Amino acid sequence: MPPPIPRATYRLQLTPDFGFDAAAATVPFLRALGISHLYASPFLMSRSGSRHGYDVIDYRSLNPELGGEAGFRRLTQALAAADIGLILDFVPNHMAIHHADNPWWLDVLEWGPASPYAGFFDIDWHALSCRRGGAVLIAILGRPYGEALEAGDLELRYDRYEGSFSVWYHDHRLPVAPKCYGGILRRLLAAAGADHDPNGRALLALADQFARLDKEGRNDAAALKTRLLASEGIESLVERGLRAYRPRVSGPRAVKALHWLLERQHYRLAYWRRAATAINYRRFFDIDSLAGLRPEVPVVFAAIHRRVERLIADGEIHGLRIDHIDGLHDPVGYCDRLNKLVHSARARSGFYLIVEKILTAGERLPDFPGVSGTTGYEWLNSISRVLLDDRDLVVLDRTWREVSSVNRAFDEVLIAAKRHILANVLASEFASLVRQIGRIAAGHYESRDYGTQSLRAALELFILHFPVYRTYIGRSGPSPADRQTIEVTLAKARADWAGGDGIFDFLQEVLTLDLVTRRRSGYSRNRVRQFVHKVQQFTGPMLAKSLEDTAFYRYHRLLALNEVGGDPAAQSLSVAEFHARMAERATSSPNGLTATATHDTKRGEDARTRLIGMSELADEWAQAVPEWMARNAALSIGKSRVATTAHEYMIYQALLGSWPMGERGQDFVERIKAYAVKAAREGKEQTSWLHPDDRYEEALCAFLDQLLDHRTSAAFIQSFDAFARRAALIGALKSLTQTVLKATLPGIPDFYQGTEFWDLSFVDPDNRRSVDFAARQSSMSEMADHPDWGDLADRWPDGRIKLALIRRLLGFRQRLAPVFAHGDYRPLSIAGPHRDEVLAFARSKPPDAVIVVVARLMQRSSDGGRRWPKGDAWNVSVAVEGFWSLRNGLTDAKVNDLPALPLSELFAQIPVAVLQAECL
Repeated sequence: MPPPIPRATYRLQLTPDFGFDAAAATVPFLRALGISHLYASPFLMSRSGSRHGYDVIDYRSLNPELGGEAGFRRLTQALAAADIGLILDFVPNHMAIHHADNPWWLDVLEWGPASPYAGFFDIDWHALSCRRGGAVLIAILGRPYGEALEAGDLELRYDRYEGSFSVWYHDHRLPVAPKCYGGILRRLLAAAGADHDPNGRALLALADQFARLDKEGRNDAAALKTRLLASEGIESLVERGLRAYRPRVSGPRAVKALHWLLERQHYRLAYWRRAATAINYRRFFDIDSLAGLRPEVPVVFAAIHRRVERLIADGEIHGLRIDHIDGLHDPVGYCDRLNKLVHSARARSGFYLIVEKILTAGERLPDFPGVSGTTGYEWLNSISRVLLDDRDLVVLDRTWREVSSVNRAFDEVLIAAKRHILANVLASEFASLVRQIGRIAAGHYESRDYGTQSLRAALELFILHFPVYRTYIGRSGPSPADRQTIEVTLAKARADWAGGDGIFDFLQEVLTLDLVTRRRSGYSRNRVRQFVHKVQQFTGPMLAKSLEDTAFYRYHRLLALNEVGGDPAAQSLSVAEFHARMAERATSSPNGLTATATHDTKRGEDARTRLIGMSELADEWAQAVPEWMARNAALSIGKSRVATTAHEYMIYQALLGSWPMGERGQDFVERIKAYAVKAAREGKEQTSWLHPDDRYEEALCAFLDQLLDHRTSAAFIQSFDAFARRAALIGALKSLTQTVLKATLPGIPDFYQGTEFWDLSFVDPDNRRSVDFAARQSSMSEMADHPDWGDLADRWPDGRIKLALIRRLLGFRQRLAPVFAHGDYRPLSIAGPHRDEVLAFARSKPPDAVIVVVARLMQRSSDGGRRWPKGDAWNVSVAVEGFWSLRNGLTDAKVNDLPALPLSELFAQIPVAVLQAECL
């Protein structure tokens, strides 16, 4: 059996090309590597061809494109034989909609609010005032509705297997409400000239029965559809009569007929650009094809977890990673319900629950019942920052400002990004919040004079200054931390407000629920609570879109810090502060994941350490970049637009993080071009996803084509290559430190697929490319149990040294599992002139202990990235009083028992050391 708390997890991205059987084939490799749990991307039924699995269309089934039930059984059998557990990445927040494959959504379109699944989705049925009884906006059209209608893009079809009518837009199915079948049949009969023959009269009678259907008539509608199917001559009639709804055949009359039919449905079709300002269902961020679910409703929770509950009860999965926990109505309540489900479904104890939660600086994980921790972004950023030197960041600050002419502080960049998102991307969601607060204010004499525009402006200032992803206010009101967040945010909003403060007092009472905790306040408790929950569901996507998907792509001081959960303007983390964080983690959250790469990170983990390494060459970088820019200024001459200096600076960093050691092929050129276009669109200044500027993007790609062509840029490539090789060595050394820290700090090390070799990926989808597991297995098979670290160091560019280190570290974790699972954390004293370049600590659970010593800064010891460092480069010793019987965990060699260990010996071949010890 796998351990209840993982020793180490390994993330696999399942796709139609890499399904259950391919995953099963990696099990021997994972076992040999030392992995205790396979951590799989979502594998319930998703949209056909999905490359990620987050677009679930049916929670009841496993994805047949991954191998279905039989393939899954083979995977679980392989895992069980290897004593490896399985963790499922589960998506409770949203489902994929549109197209023709989600039965719940199709039923909602057909029956509207009367559908049994209408309450599954978070839809504001009353937002579209043009529809009596409510409707949902479907913004899928490639051109304005009127143009699409007149051009015949919308086609009414009859399904001869179901006896149903639907309007189709390409591959999108839009079911027609059964009550409308009567009018359709009458028009078809008239168009076919068959309304007076015997079959026609029978169909007219059937049409009358369809027309009399009410919202409770589901069973009657099913019976009538069956009769329609069996009607004599129905297919011939439909074939002849549907021309009445074909604008290309029948012209304006057909346009009006089809429009009138669409006007009577439970949905309203619209141009896709309308979504940002008019959508009336909660989306996953700004993705119109992913609609928010309501698992806070018991029947919805039961429906979306039924298959997962069975997987847990059958012992086929051993953990869950909950995707986008902040998107839920009540995350604490959800985790409590999920925890109870796990306990009721599982005969054995020890199920592992983690949540995808981004914690900002100083923020603590809420007390989610049964949850061991987060997916680890906060620790990723802590590791990155402790490997930085503030002296280098001063140079990079200056270089960024001078090169880009962007003199704004990052806080100003973020505020501007938030304004853009509010106005252009999440405008419909924000407008809904304004309507709700307006109704609350208007419902009481004390607040009804706060007009809509004033409330909108005040709420906007609150959103602009809101510093975290969300609060977690439930029926009992805010926690002290949440109350402080709200009060501090409102204080900043007041400072930007020209009017009176009364409106902010009102807003504070609403957001904290104080307004309705007083007896007989006169305000609607339901309205106020619903508003607070909606604000909490809004602030997460708002910050994510503004920060991660906009500001990160506008501010390029050092891209290594532009990471999920990170702060692009952050300074380095002192060794003392790093130790304090880890000591606290050892007691508060020792079982969460420690990640250095995920499917959502902005670049590969070794691309990031390269950029951190580049920072140690900041003076040379600052001199080289203007020279490169001057040399490359002539590229793309003749184009109407060229890359901005800010984008050019970003490109040099992106290239540095991914620069190949060998020949640069066209595949690499295409990858960097795809990254550059995506980054420019995310920045939303020269181009964007909503309004792509083809000329700018073509110029950007032309610049890269020429920049990476030896015929036009030989001098640049030679200069850049020389610098990149030095940054690559420093980055590789820092990556080894990062790997050791991940594997030995409090927490569970999580490895993203393929990162056993150097991971130089760009942001998704580049980081989801297929992995050559055969090459990794072959390299592992060739390695001795006691690696020759000197030989691996000599050949460090091939990445085998990282694979060997991971394997050794995970074996060490397995042998000393109690120390890593329950051991304390204590910093070790370091002495010597180079002590600032080293980090050391001990993990102990008597009688055993582990001592970890790693190099932190590499520029001096590696001669500026020109050579692999030797042990005598460090005039440093580490105090190890209180420990004895020391043995090198990487070589198994005995280490002399001394009160202070010299690094010249520990770092003789590789500048990291992990020692097994006993406590005195």
